[in-house]
Amino acid sequence: MNDKFFDLKKEKQDRMINGALKVFAQNGYKRASTDEIVAEAGISKGLLFHYFVSKLGLYSFVYEYSVRYMLLELSTFIDKQESNYFTLTGQRQKAVCQVLKNYPYMKMFLDRAQTEDVFEALEAVEDQKNLLQEKKLAFTEQADFNNFRPEADPVKICQIVDFTMHALMEKQFVEGTFQPDMLFAETGEYLKMMAELVLQK
Repeated sequence: MNDKFFDLKKEKQDRMINGALKVFAQNGYKRASTDEIVAEAGISKGLLFHYFVSKLGLYSFVYEYSVRYMLLELSTFIDKQESNYFTLTGQRQKAVCQVLKNYPYMKMFLDRAQTEDVFEALEAVEDQKNLLQEKKLAFTEQADFNNFRPEADPVKICQIVDFTMHALMEKQFVEGTFQPDMLFAETGEYLKMMAELVLQK
């Protein structure tokens, strides 16, 4: 990419990033159209290619940008001394919702990238994807599952929680009601209910 991108006004940078995030999140790399991206960003295609050279260059940039931005917010909101899984998950969701205030499609984009099947796109973001996976693993290892009920499988509970939070976010987008603070409040209600069912008294 052209480093002069960062000389642009922040508002214009964010329009371009958000346009790319939305189109890639909704369509995946292969079906994403640069025509749609520039329309979302309100810029010319020539300007897009001036800064990113190609669709692959843009995809690689927004993926790396997303990982760095997400990890920064996670490090801000997650207490390294906390071990309660549901408290940690609430902190993680707070960080995600903070990200979504500036970049509404960033989490959806990162989730979509997990199922990407175009080799050039996979290869371009491999290092950043591995970094994100390492951080997710560290988060899981920080949690203490010894206070779970014997019949509550930690692996399955973690999957249920992840599926639930993803589904709640997608539901708000589909219904056109998406608001990060509202999403955080709603997911908090689910986490509280599940903690009451799963944790030993």
